[in-house]
Amino acid sequence: MAADTPTPLFIRMHEKDNVAIVVNDGGLPAGTQFQNGLRLIEAVPQGHKLALIDIAKDQAITRYNVAIGYAQTDIAAGSWIQENMVQLPPARELHNLPIANRKAPELTALEGYTFQGFRNPDGSVGTRNILAITTTVQCVAGVVDYAVKRIKEELLPKYPNVDDVVGLEHSYGCGVAIDAPDAMIPIRTVRNISLNPNFGGQTMVVSLGCEKLQPTRLFPKSVIPIQVQAQAQTQTEPDVVCLQDAGHIGFQSMITSIMQTAEKHLATLNQRQRETCPASELVVGVQCGGSDAFSGVTANPAVGFATDLLVRAGATVMFSEVTEVRDGIDQLTSRAATPEIAEAMIREMDWYDQYLKRGGVDRSANTTPGNKKGGLSNIVEKAMGSIVKSGSAAITGVLSPGEKLTQKGLIYAATPASDFICGTLQTAAGMNLHIFTTGRGTPYGLAAVPVIKVATRNDLARRWHDLMDINAGRIASGEATIEELGWELFHFMLEVASGKKTWAEYWKLHNALVLFNPAPIT
Repeated sequence: MAADTPTPLFIRMHEKDNVAIVVNDGGLPAGTQFQNGLRLIEAVPQGHKLALIDIAKDQAITRYNVAIGYAQTDIAAGSWIQENMVQLPPARELHNLPIANRKAPELTALEGYTFQGFRNPDGSVGTRNILAITTTVQCVAGVVDYAVKRIKEELLPKYPNVDDVVGLEHSYGCGVAIDAPDAMIPIRTVRNISLNPNFGGQTMVVSLGCEKLQPTRLFPKSVIPIQVQAQAQTQTEPDVVCLQDAGHIGFQSMITSIMQTAEKHLATLNQRQRETCPASELVVGVQCGGSDAFSGVTANPAVGFATDLLVRAGATVMFSEVTEVRDGIDQLTSRAATPEIAEAMIREMDWYDQYLKRGGVDRSANTTPGNKKGGLSNIVEKAMGSIVKSGSAAITGVLSPGEKLTQKGLIYAATPASDFICGTLQTAAGMNLHIFTTGRGTPYGLAAVPVIKVATRNDLARRWHDLMDINAGRIASGEATIEELGWELFHFMLEVASGKKTWAEYWKLHNALVLFNPAPIT
């Protein structure tokens, strides 16, 4: 082999695994010989699996010391294991699971770490100071979008302590079965997003007037116990602009009403200042999208290490994505702090199983063409790499979709795996900082919460150098350890929480809110 040819490398996740993934950028050609003597009998792309030994038909294919599938045919050592060679195993049954029987490692308290945040009257802390304009129905989205542009251009420069103005637009509110049992999910999601800590306790709503989701239904008086610091008054109901009010004569009068209401809230928000807050006030949502075979090798383990650091610091971390943890449910129920928490996770898994069944699909529908191109054969393999974002701490709480956090620690927030819906639901739960890992690459962002993007591969970090915030690919190339990357991410989170912009914020990239609505549409 020529002196300038990179050493061929593979990564084996567990000593009992019979497959490994190719590390080298661009993959490796047929005939490549590794230091252990194994020779490739065909070319294997980067991130894809190679057989370390001969694997007989129907024998388990193991990665992470887990059977990710069964061989459809005899596979010779040195072969490229492709998707059609792996039979998906059945889903783990949701009974006879280990329940709260694995003692979590002792995590010593991590003290002295702080960030500069915005304290809210209700006790929460924001990492950004944003005016949010809630909408009750999609019908008003165009008007709100027009108004937000005017507010940013004409009003926002007068209030330098306010970071941004966002319209909380969505596709819900009318033409829906508003009284169906599952309608509570999108309704409480919109409500709780409006109460996100990054919005400073200011609740402003634009309504059409005739929609099914009326402002009084979205915000019962009991859910707005917010003390307005500047005026020493209690806001007992949201500030509503109704477009169908008789006083609105023409489009411009609607815009004027929205802008006048917005300026009142901007003036209040502008009086807020960043102050030193302990790291325990962070509420971090972790998620992966555009995953590849490196996700469970580099980025997600680094996030898992950082998750443990956050929990040690007294912060809150949410991990989610039902179909991406479903195949590791036994790992989660065993880590539950109590039997009740384990049973709550099982209930969420079962609810989602039934939801998928009604649609005529199962968990195997999760994996995307990009996941497979990146080396992931099926949902089991993807799940094993996804679940490590949760670190090693005991799981101390479970949230159903759209619910709001009420406790600290490591929380399982049940959400679909869709990037946009998961991000929307974690925002509703109250996150003030978002960590997003990607192997294939995605420009994903949120308007309400800063998103730190972590690349799984050096090649992605190099090509998307002005979109990826952290390069975890250095773990695979031996330039950094999981521990080093975990600490780097932890410190970067404190900087971003204090106001440092992520690349998504710098370019003003964000995705639309996407509500999870399993209820019927009429």
